[in-house]
Amino acid sequence: MGLRSAALSVLVAAGLAGCAAPPPDGVTTTSPGEKINPVAAVGQALDARTAARTFISVVERVEPAAEAECRERAPQFNCDFQIVVDDRPGLPANAFQTVDQRGRPIVAFTLALIADARNADELAFVLSHEAAHHIEGHLARQQRNATAGAVVFGQLAGALGARTPEEVRAAQEIGAVVGARSYSRDFELEADRLGTIITARAGYDPVRGADFFFRIPDPSAVFLSTHPPNQERVAIVRSTAAQLRR
Repeated sequence: MGLRSAALSVLVAAGLAGCAAPPPDGVTTTSPGEKINPVAAVGQALDARTAARTFISVVERVEPAAEAECRERAPQFNCDFQIVVDDRPGLPANAFQTVDQRGRPIVAFTLALIADARNADELAFVLSHEAAHHIEGHLARQQRNATAGAVVFGQLAGALGARTPEEVRAAQEIGAVVGARSYSRDFELEADRLGTIITARAGYDPVRGADFFFRIPDPSAVFLSTHPPNQERVAIVRSTAAQLRR
């Protein structure tokens, strides 16, 4: 079920990718009557089609592996993953996991991430990582942490002299952010570990897939960052992959 939805979504996205993507170097398409380099335009379209085919192939192999891992580790959850592509133009490279109103897990990719991936292993690892968030129950755990943080900060604000509902509410909002992020780095490392297992069981190379981390900014220096340092994430992937090979 999720596989069919993913294939259809990415095909639609591929059709829009040529419209949303910036033109190749030396080619402008902003004004009527301007010349378009036909060779570059065809190359751009072929790149989009290749990316779409690669993504569909990855989904076809990773989704069943993620579902099997989910049913083994978390049979209380809905394990019918739906993979979708957010085809709105201009969105940065990103992927995220959420659930619908019935608890069905959804993993969403932006077109920019699909286009930025250098190989199928990177796409497989990102998909496996996001699926692992659902299997580990991170979304619900993060919500509980946010609620706890809001309660604590609200109480502290009252004890420290907050006098109006607006002041208490502002403190609760800050507490919710701090609470939600308090264990988020641990969640990311847990998802990296389980994502490595899912990637390998789907027949892809998780170590090669983790090369994706070397091309994104290292979040270690960002205050209240939700992600651990890239080197730490890569180390988890490599150690887990080594254990799988034993």
